[in-house]
Amino acid sequence: MRALRSLSADVALAVVITLIGLVGTTMANRWSGTALRPLDAAGLGLVAAAGLSLVLRRRQPVIAAGAVALFTSTYLVLGYTYGPILLSLIVAVYSLARHRPPSTSVPVALGVLVVQLVHIFTTLSGPSSLFAVIPGSAWVAVPFAIGSVVRLQRESAERDRAEQLRQRVDDERLRIAQEVHDVVGHGLAAIKMQADVALHVLAKKPEQAEVALDAISRTSSDALDELRATLAVVRRPSGQTPGLGRLDDLLQRMREAGVSVELRTVGEARSLPPVVDLTCYRILQESLTNVLRHSNDKRAEVTIEHSEDAVALTVTNPLPGSSAGGGGLGLPGMRQRVASLGGEFEAGPTADDRFTVSARLPLEGAP
Repeated sequence: MRALRSLSADVALAVVITLIGLVGTTMANRWSGTALRPLDAAGLGLVAAAGLSLVLRRRQPVIAAGAVALFTSTYLVLGYTYGPILLSLIVAVYSLARHRPPSTSVPVALGVLVVQLVHIFTTLSGPSSLFAVIPGSAWVAVPFAIGSVVRLQRESAERDRAEQLRQRVDDERLRIAQEVHDVVGHGLAAIKMQADVALHVLAKKPEQAEVALDAISRTSSDALDELRATLAVVRRPSGQTPGLGRLDDLLQRMREAGVSVELRTVGEARSLPPVVDLTCYRILQESLTNVLRHSNDKRAEVTIEHSEDAVALTVTNPLPGSSAGGGGLGLPGMRQRVASLGGEFEAGPTADDRFTVSARLPLEGAP
């Protein structure tokens, strides 16, 4: 369909330029007194042939440029008056430079220039022929320069679009990696802690081991469900994603894994934009998972503060030990999530011997 539209546009342009050439040449011949030969059917035929050759200007620009140059040069060598036939030459040379790389367009343009200048040396003599080379060359040089500039601009724009597409693909891969890291890391950390408890009490208190194994079963099931939901969102962006509405389930899993979590909410809870809601959930999930993995004192305090234009999260736990985690995607992933929404993120030890993760996510402008 696109090729058909392109061909139709070229046919229309060729017809219009041909009509302009025929009418304009007839008028120029009538008012010009410098023509060596009066306009006749052969002259009009050359004008029409040059104009109609532009049908090939995009599909076969080399052939189009060569044909137009041949018809134009023949027209001028025969002594017909200068006229709109040169418009066909301009369009043909421009199309050559626009649609072919320099390795092809430059040699062809030089050939067109040579053919174009033949009439100067056949109709003029002496110094006048040398002076006429400069304006004669402009009919080729100027449209070729314009076409080359347009081609370079289009190629640059295409490279920019390709780079933007590649960047979006890379960002999407990183986002998926962060989602999977958060889901799997949280689930495995909780399962490991509960498995350690089960192994420790299995011989002496089998009933407590049964409770821990039951928690392992529920945690693994929840983690698998969340992983499936995450992958479903990747396949269908309209799918449901976790948010603060599932915070109670998250806190329950952490408490079953051995982390004592105290939750405090400030302000009136409201419906959040989906991406902000998901980011809040992932930050709390990753922060509490790091407390489970790395803190010696398995206690954490979570504060969620709602305001008119933002939601702020704070997760603190006592030192020694910290929720900083290792060198994986934990803190860098949280920082990048917040930065992508134009928010603020801080994580590190404080003066009162606590490790604090804090994030502020603006609501305005979030998709």
